[in-house]
Amino acid sequence: MFFAQFILNLFIALLWLLFKDEPTPTLSTFNTGFIVGIGILYVMHRFFGTQFYLVRAMKIMKLVVIFFRELIVSGFVVMKQVLTPNLKITPGIFKYKTILKNDWEVTALSLLLTLTPGSVVMEISESGDELYIHAMDIGQKEDLIRSLGRFETVILEVSR
Repeated sequence: MFFAQFILNLFIALLWLLFKDEPTPTLSTFNTGFIVGIGILYVMHRFFGTQFYLVRAMKIMKLVVIFFRELIVSGFVVMKQVLTPNLKITPGIFKYKTILKNDWEVTALSLLLTLTPGSVVMEISESGDELYIHAMDIGQKEDLIRSLGRFETVILEVSR
């Protein structure tokens, strides 16, 4: 329903643009119609039986921000470890039990974790609730588990 509300908002903006009857359609008129559409959909969203689509869009943006934060932080950690003269890392594999249930939620978590430097999801169990993760430094396993918990929380917010 998220996508349908967005398409309906674009339709309202297009109607606004057409009913404004300007000789040359402008982007500002379309944007005004889009904002009017947001207001109309916010008032009417309870009739759709789902949450307002911008709430989910904000949660998706939160997930993207958290991912980029983790990407930058883990990138600096890996860079620091690589640039030190003596490598003091202990690579290892550990099992992580996730609270996510849907296949796409587990896939999203696996992809987000694999894209951050220093860790790779090697395998997902048959039941889909356990991830086998290779960490560059198993001594920092607790930090990785905390970031996995943040990812899980935000993925749950987006999906439910």
